[in-house]
Amino acid sequence: MKMFMLKSFALASLMFISVLFGMQQANEGIHKMKGYDDPVFKSAFKIQEDKDGKFKSAILGNDVTSHDLDQKRKQLEEMKAFNFFSTIGKKLAGGISMAVEKTIDLITDKGAGE
Repeated sequence: MKMFMLKSFALASLMFISVLFGMQQANEGIHKMKGYDDPVFKSAFKIQEDKDGKFKSAILGNDVTSHDLDQKRKQLEEMKAFNFFSTIGKKLAGGISMAVEKTIDLITDKGAGE
């Protein structure tokens, strides 16, 4: 199961990076076709170094900072999202496990009594 999840995550990451690379290539193709830089067109993924030596990154024209990511993580933790289907799945799995255990106990008790 761990290998499946690892392979799935790797594949999804590869697909995401491929999409960003393709968007960047399309943007460069548009620039070449026009023959001049249009400030309306933004790069799909851009990393720049400031005067201070710090790096800034932008995805699809939106700046991404570690502060934004930390803020979103805290917001998700505060929400404590309730997943209805996960709860139903856990209860269903517990019920099936209990039924199988009782069935096995019933069969083993009859087999031992003979």
